[in-house]
Amino acid sequence: MRTASYTHFRGNLETYFDRTAAKAWEQLTSDAPVSGIRATVRAGRTEMRETLLSWLPADMTGLRLLDAGCGTGAFAVAAAERGAEVVAIDVAGSLVQIARDRAPAGLAIDWRVGDLLDPALGTFDHVVAMDSLIHYPAADIVSVVHHLAARTRGSIVFTFAPQTPLLLAMLGMGRLFPRSNRSPAILPVRDRLLRTRIKTALPTAQIGRDRRVSASFYTSHALEVLP
Repeated sequence: MRTASYTHFRGNLETYFDRTAAKAWEQLTSDAPVSGIRATVRAGRTEMRETLLSWLPADMTGLRLLDAGCGTGAFAVAAAERGAEVVAIDVAGSLVQIARDRAPAGLAIDWRVGDLLDPALGTFDHVVAMDSLIHYPAADIVSVVHHLAARTRGSIVFTFAPQTPLLLAMLGMGRLFPRSNRSPAILPVRDRLLRTRIKTALPTAQIGRDRRVSASFYTSHALEVLP
């Protein structure tokens, strides 16, 4: 069941990416030159994507993967190149269109615009949500993991914004200088609190690997849950 909070934050993301930021994200996720700040974000996202890919089988032939919040599609393409059947979904239709246009022909990727919690998407061997939950509070992150666990045979891997002094300071500076095109707020979450809530919601689940990537203006923490 989707909470009012989840629906609210999901709506913010849809509005931002479809009405404001599609061009900026198209450039950020391309090979085009970007500013110093955006270059650190690009480098951090690349490192995180490689980390999450390393947690998946090298040969994914016959496996079904959900890329939950696929953005412009880099992770979905990499997983499909390993042989996975990928369902790649994002709330922002503009980003999904960029992903479709960029993807090489012949890969088993089902591009979707919609809600990553839609039960009609079916069941999966693995679920990956890279930087798509960083705009949600801890309670909603746990709710998403709980709902996906019922339809996942293998691992759920997601990232969250860790509540560190440096990240809090950077976010605080951003709030002092608001811009009309600023993205929906990143909501830092305490690592220990998140783990405790996941174990409460999924008492039989195991918390697997974790890794934090900090690259100047990019900070994200990956966590693996084995339902």
